[in-house]
Amino acid sequence: MPRSDDEKKQRPWGALLVGGVLPLAVIGVIAAVVWGDEAEGASGKTSSHGLDISGHFLLATAVILAVARLGGLLAEWLRQPRVIGEICAGLALGPSLFGRFAPDAAEWLFPHSAQQLLNGLAQLGLVLFMFGVGRELSGMRLRGAAAQPLLISQASMLVPFAMGTAAAVLLLGYAKEGVHPLAFVLFVGCALSITAFPVLARILTDLGIMRTPVGRLSLFASAVGDGGSWLFLAAILAGAHGSSPAGLLLNGLAAVVITVLYLGPLRRLLVKWPTMEKDRDGSNTMVLLVVLIAGTAALTASIGLHQLIGALLVGVAWPKGNRTAVVAAERLVSTAASVLLPFFFFGFGLTLDLGALEWGASSLLTLAGLLALAIIGKVLGPGLVARMTGMAWRPAFTLGVLLNARGLTELVVIQIGYQAGIIDQRLLAILTLVALITTAMTSPLLSLFGLKPDPVPSDAKDGPEASERAAELEPAGSGSTERS
Repeated sequence: MPRSDDEKKQRPWGALLVGGVLPLAVIGVIAAVVWGDEAEGASGKTSSHGLDISGHFLLATAVILAVARLGGLLAEWLRQPRVIGEICAGLALGPSLFGRFAPDAAEWLFPHSAQQLLNGLAQLGLVLFMFGVGRELSGMRLRGAAAQPLLISQASMLVPFAMGTAAAVLLLGYAKEGVHPLAFVLFVGCALSITAFPVLARILTDLGIMRTPVGRLSLFASAVGDGGSWLFLAAILAGAHGSSPAGLLLNGLAAVVITVLYLGPLRRLLVKWPTMEKDRDGSNTMVLLVVLIAGTAALTASIGLHQLIGALLVGVAWPKGNRTAVVAAERLVSTAASVLLPFFFFGFGLTLDLGALEWGASSLLTLAGLLALAIIGKVLGPGLVARMTGMAWRPAFTLGVLLNARGLTELVVIQIGYQAGIIDQRLLAILTLVALITTAMTSPLLSLFGLKPDPVPSDAKDGPEASERAAELEPAGSGSTERS
């Protein structure tokens, strides 16, 4: 259907600029002027232009979302994943840039009282994001999968994991005081083994290679490898601070019981949940889903696992054949990605001051070494295994380049390690740069390898279940891709 003249004249980003960015700029300038005048006045006076906690929270919310969106648009203009720009925007709003050059304005715009409220939004965004990751993992079909994708998945996780643990033995000085050395060594290996499944799916879609053999293999390997990495991470966190063997065993048994209940009886109950079919607008299903995610996250946190493990578990258990359930999940995940995750990037930026760290020869050498190991482990490890199982050289190493994208998932993992007292801020900064660089280099390297888009029509690639369909692999000896 042809578009009308009015539709052709629509300028959504111009509207965002006029209706959002420019007013925020005016508010910021006026706030800076008023704050400066007040600072020069007599002490003890209260400005009539001051904002209460709610006002600061709402203003900070508007600024964070606007800056994150602009950062994402800039990244897309540079042919990078949007999440790269959003992460950099969060870092820029923290002490690394904004707080360094305008500390008073940053303190006024983001007071400590408002930061606590913003952190609540960040945590909600994270658990919803991990629910989405769980949904993607549940779409991976291991039954009937050939040996090649399973071997590649194994190499994608274990090769960089082994390299990371070997390097971490030399980096024990970056461990927080009191943490067990084994927990630190295993955590660094786990951090290097991560591939950002959602970012990878977005890159494949943008480049039009979702349905190519390399695209399908990379999604499968990413999902299976990340599933194993999250299991390792849960075990590392449980033993990070020298818990007794009895306590670890008890928590492990509790985790196994919860997992069996969710993937067994609860999953079957949700599939047959009577109110879903009658829930026309999906509101009741949405509330049920949020309650289930939040409750399970709190439950896993109470037994010594991270709350994100609980959200991941709900994503795996959530039914995929019920349209009402699928729509509710997609709406929730979309909201988390566009509205709530920028608050996580902002909170992450507050914990990291890249300018305050001493970037001496030791730190630069550590950055270069971990970056090299991260690239070699992800590119050469799966690439060589793909080559040894029959794939040609170019697609084999293209597969490795795709698996080298770490993105948001890596940031989540390393922040968990930092908050758990496993790594210090220096290693947090180094691993952040490793995550950003390895993700940013994906698209340029793919262009260098000359990977061409697949001929599948766009409507077959861009549907809500596109990544799930693309990730289903051919069983050994089959001639067609299995459909859900």
